Amino acid sequence: MTDHIDNEGFRANVGIVLSDDLGRVFLGRRVGNKGWQFPQGGIRRGESVEQAMYRELLEEIGLHAEQVEVLGVTRRWLRYRLPRQFIRHDQQPLCIGQKQRWYLLRSREPTPAVRFDTTGEPEFADWRWADFWEPVREVIHFKRRVYELALHELGRSALPGGLPPYPDWWSAAGARASRRDR
Repeated sequence: MTDHIDNEGFRANVGIVLSDDLGRVFLGRRVGNKGWQFPQGGIRRGESVEQAMYRELLEEIGLHAEQVEVLGVTRRWLRYRLPRQFIRHDQQPLCIGQKQRWYLLRSREPTPAVRFDTTGEPEFADWRWADFWEPVREVIHFKRRVYELALHELGRSALPGGLPPYPDWWSAAGARASRRDR
């Protein structure tokens, strides 16, 4: 099975925000020390978005469906374009970016039994719990806006107390733009 790339060149993908009871979120350090990000991965042809989410959850961090609770999912696809240097022009169909559906999950365990050895090519080498907004600052620059949109939508719809306060480093302009995107 291969990943699905639509007619516009966007690869269908799922993103996973795993949280704990304290409102912190899972942040994984990519293999080769290539930065920190949420688990994510492609949706294969014939696979539902939810099936892809559970497959990626198992492949990337070793967790099974019964170890998590689904709190929310974004209503629409969130998209980002790849910078030119990351586009593989020799591959067909050409992928120019990702379109993602994001899930907010809560771990049923205070310290989940995270594993990185469920595939031959692990995505992550380490992980930590992070404050809710921290991944927006930690992720590679071209994914930041999608992280911001996903966290805003999922936080508004799925967190009992609503969105956590913005950290000191959060820009007022970023917060205003996020409120406009509701």
